[in-house]
Amino acid sequence: MAQCGASSQPANRAGCARPWRPSALIWLSLILHLVIALVWLWRPGLWPWWLAVLVANHLVLTLAGLWPRSTWLGPNWRGLPPCAARRGEIAITIDDGPDPSVTPAVLTILARHGVKATFFCIGVRAAAHPELVAEILSAGHAVENHSYGHRHDFSLFGPRRIRADLDRAQTLLTGLAGAPSRFFRAPAGLRNPFLEPVLARVGLQLVSWTRRGFDTRERDPLRVLARLEPGVRAGGILLLHDGNAARGSRGQAVILEVLPALIERIRAAGLKPVTLGEAFAEEGGA
Repeated sequence: MAQCGASSQPANRAGCARPWRPSALIWLSLILHLVIALVWLWRPGLWPWWLAVLVANHLVLTLAGLWPRSTWLGPNWRGLPPCAARRGEIAITIDDGPDPSVTPAVLTILARHGVKATFFCIGVRAAAHPELVAEILSAGHAVENHSYGHRHDFSLFGPRRIRADLDRAQTLLTGLAGAPSRFFRAPAGLRNPFLEPVLARVGLQLVSWTRRGFDTRERDPLRVLARLEPGVRAGGILLLHDGNAARGSRGQAVILEVLPALIERIRAAGLKPVTLGEAFAEEGGA
């Protein structure tokens, strides 16, 4: 199938390793370290200056990892590819589940509106609730990799620990879904320079979002909806949570109040909600 639009990094086929192409910032950092090592041998007395340069470089790398939508550390899909946008498609993505107290109700809402979504599942939760993963898949939704443990210190992991976590989640989700996940979303969107080389070897593509509702801490559904609305456009990727969801005034997860209104706005805009796999189907194969 022909590729549907210009893109600097087509999405990979599910489970297939792809070449790692260091970003400009990574190349610059590697060259900088090499130059400083050589110059340090020549002029060791200037070590405070070289140390300051290294600290500044590592600060930039850290800030790039703390910016979830950054592409400075490698490819990061922040929206659907051009072909999907031209087709009027939009993606609803749902993180941190499955959660037995929320996910079934989310599935009911999606079914009532005839909408497909992508669930970025945490491995340990999928292992605890395989029946919910089965329900998600049987309803025609997609299940993707959101790490195994969703550790808050994930962005501090070295390459071996990142690989072990991703492999464990990938193996589990492949067993439950019958096919390997194709996309990965980092816990809280935070990462470091070691992540992209591992993703390339594992065969995963980093995906962030166009807009997120901050519904893990915002209890007011109207505010969550207002944050998402600018992303209700062709090619948008929207982020909500069925796991770790904040609770509204009536005690239920905020997503349950936001999702119906969000779908109404998507329909009113003439857009079609699709899974990430459907949107990227022509970007290198599903």
